[in-house]
Amino acid sequence: MITIKTREEVRLLRECGRRLAAILAEVVRAVKPGISTLDLDRLAESLILESGGAPAFKGYKIAGAKMSYPASLCASVNDEVVHAIPRKDRILKDGDIISLDIAMWWPKEIKNLTFESRASGRGKFKIKNYPLVTDMAITVGVGKISEQAEKLIKVTKEALDIGVGVVRSGIHIGDIGYAIERHLNKYNLGIVRNLAGHGVGHKLHEDPLIPNYGDPGTGVKLKEGMVFAIEPMTTLGGGGVKIQEDGWAFKTVDGSLSAHFEHTMAVTKEGSEVLTGVV
Repeated sequence: MITIKTREEVRLLRECGRRLAAILAEVVRAVKPGISTLDLDRLAESLILESGGAPAFKGYKIAGAKMSYPASLCASVNDEVVHAIPRKDRILKDGDIISLDIAMWWPKEIKNLTFESRASGRGKFKIKNYPLVTDMAITVGVGKISEQAEKLIKVTKEALDIGVGVVRSGIHIGDIGYAIERHLNKYNLGIVRNLAGHGVGHKLHEDPLIPNYGDPGTGVKLKEGMVFAIEPMTTLGGGGVKIQEDGWAFKTVDGSLSAHFEHTMAVTKEGSEVLTGVV
């Protein structure tokens, strides 16, 4: 079932997303040769807690996985597409690329909320369904990366921006996927079709799915109050992926590099709004 968020819930999600974007920006600044993905995870978790939130990934369960997700950050390096678990022995080196995927419940405390927002000023809000969750991701290079890796990252980010740009009430999910797919095809990037964007807000993963391919005018029609994550996942090779033994990480079948970008956004009366800001 697709949930429609109230204006008050969107306001709260906007603040959650603003804080999450600031957290991810700090994690990005920490990326450098010699740092472990576990170090990045520890930084992300401490920043989430300092912000008054709670990690949305930690303890998350999916069917088929041997364990709940044990970390606050997904840190997927090179041919890892998504959901790679941070490790102490996974040390970043010059030339790597890394996808940093993060989500946060906020506020952690269930009570009348007072906060200062850049968008709406200071105010008190009584929200029926809270805390709420936002989700976002970015891929960055470590040190000096190859021209191919730079192209992969650049074009995938452009595809996210293009997908975001078509969102408004009355269009269909297929219109989003079509816009993303058309751009990626121009540059012959592989499109991961086994994984997709998703609704978000009351739960980390809600209906509907938002594929990165599609046909115009097909799928669910968008309505004001829908909140979802758009997240292109691409490769320099084919789009095939395989899940790893831990039941979480996906890698490219052919070993090619992969990139991943994601924003949480809302369908509004005026059109749409990115809730997770700009990193």
